Amino acid sequence: MQAIAADFEQDTGHKTSLAFGSTGKFYAQILNGAPFDVLLAADDEIPARLEREGLAVPGSRFTYAIGQLALWSGKPGYVDDKGEVLKRGAFGHLAIANPRLAPYGAAAVETLNGLGLLATMRPRFVQGENIAQTYQFVATGNAELGFVALSQIVADGKLTIGPAWIVPSSLHAPIRQDAVVLTKGKDNPAALALMKYRKQDKARAIVKAYGYDNPGNGS
Repeated sequence: MQAIAADFEQDTGHKTSLAFGSTGKFYAQILNGAPFDVLLAADDEIPARLEREGLAVPGSRFTYAIGQLALWSGKPGYVDDKGEVLKRGAFGHLAIANPRLAPYGAAAVETLNGLGLLATMRPRFVQGENIAQTYQFVATGNAELGFVALSQIVADGKLTIGPAWIVPSSLHAPIRQDAVVLTKGKDNPAALALMKYRKQDKARAIVKAYGYDNPGNGS
């Protein structure tokens, strides 16, 4: 978003003020009147809820990115690009995010279940509260490998440490991340312009370079 905001400011002359944090915490802050104009969430549930609760502009919600799940290790060459390491089972711990709270964790469980490996892998789970903590478990070696967000291990479109198994999207439900205009931003020209800009090709190219998929039609 920092890269997109920089281009947006240069291309339009509008200014942005970015705040970063968990979607759940932002939801609580919005309920308490926080002065945000738009929300770019890590899921599609919270924006839909804000719309239902009258805290977001009806019809302004759209999917701005689709997360990609990856099996990764902090040790170069430990994970093959087809995920066969899971079937070999020559490891002690597998990190995943809490599937009840984190979309990436739910996708990891769904993937393992589809591969017929969930029962054998469950005793090896090291569970992070969120995808950031899950990444840390793997990066520090507390788990030999784990399911992380591809965006965490990609820079400029290339894996920082690899290879990794980029999990086929057919193995789990889409990890949709939605944006929505909040009621406080409904009359803010910059907020409306930013949301329009997020759907354009220039922003979509940045999304792709940072390890996400784009929705098919940008809306």
